[in-house]
Amino acid sequence: MAVCSSCGRNTFNYVKFQCPGENCTEIIIRCDDCRKTGNSYVCSSCGFEGP
Repeated sequence: MAVCSSCGRNTFNYVKFQCPGENCTEIIIRCDDCRKTGNSYVCSSCGFEGP
């Protein structure tokens, strides 16, 4: 189980990727619901904001 970076909920259905922020190695986790609705996320490491 993982915690969604957008909504903060525990989820089993998610995608995981490295933050696209410059020189950032933080892992972003987004649940299927947030991906489908386009909820934004903010990287806790560099502050990058994404859709």
